[in-house]
Amino acid sequence: MTSPAPQAVLPAREHHLPAAGVAVLAVGLLAGLPEALGDLGRLAAVLVLQLGLVLAWVLVTGIQGFAGSLAVGAAAAVAADLALVLPERPALGKLLVVQGLGFLAAVLQQMLRRRRTDLVASLAGSVFLLTTVSSLAALLLLGRSSSGHGRALIALLAVGAALVVGHLVDVALPRPQLADDVPRGLLGLALAVAAGAAVTFLGRSAGGPADARLALVYGAALGGVAGLMALVGSYLSVEANADPDESVLIDESAAPWALAVIQAVLPLAACGPVALAVQTVL
Repeated sequence: MTSPAPQAVLPAREHHLPAAGVAVLAVGLLAGLPEALGDLGRLAAVLVLQLGLVLAWVLVTGIQGFAGSLAVGAAAAVAADLALVLPERPALGKLLVVQGLGFLAAVLQQMLRRRRTDLVASLAGSVFLLTTVSSLAALLLLGRSSSGHGRALIALLAVGAALVVGHLVDVALPRPQLADDVPRGLLGLALAVAAGAAVTFLGRSAGGPADARLALVYGAALGGVAGLMALVGSYLSVEANADPDESVLIDESAAPWALAVIQAVLPLAACGPVALAVQTVL
């Protein structure tokens, strides 16, 4: 027997505008701190987003073992960053060690709880969190070299534009809906893809792919990933604000800011490895 689809209770403005605002702040942080402080600023920006996501995710999803889950998530974030910052020749493959050790730590943390209720769900949430904070660490490689700073900036702006355009369009016209009771529409997703492509096309001279067609493909890929992950964040937001008997939310006072953080940071996490992969191919 399947559970009914979550019923949205937040008005469209409250669902979309805070998330769009957090997306602007996150992109500004990722773009501004490296400009001012170089690699140290980039590390600080990524770590702030990782720790913010860890706290928001544990609050919203109701992972059991609150303090332990926060500790495992924060340790994984720091370890993932160090794995890409300390080596002279960093590579994403080094994150596999962090993932493996983090998984073991999450299993132990859940198994050592006195009351092991919701064990499977909590472990699944912990593993997803480990993957997400590791993906955010990939942003450290996106602009590590001096020549890569412009490419990183264009990629971040493309993702930010896709997120903001998608949210603003869906405030006014979330049609045709992509999922029942979730205020997300196909038009918003299409325009998010177009916004990402437009940014990389216009930013060709600033560090994006020089070829016009490749620039459009690059931006469309980033916009598409950002739009799809934003849909995931919106579904989680709707579910967390559903009937309290069905909600995964455990701290209603944390919902407004925590949900906005998740909606904004999840797409950035997904786009980091995608941006690196596409840049390698192109």
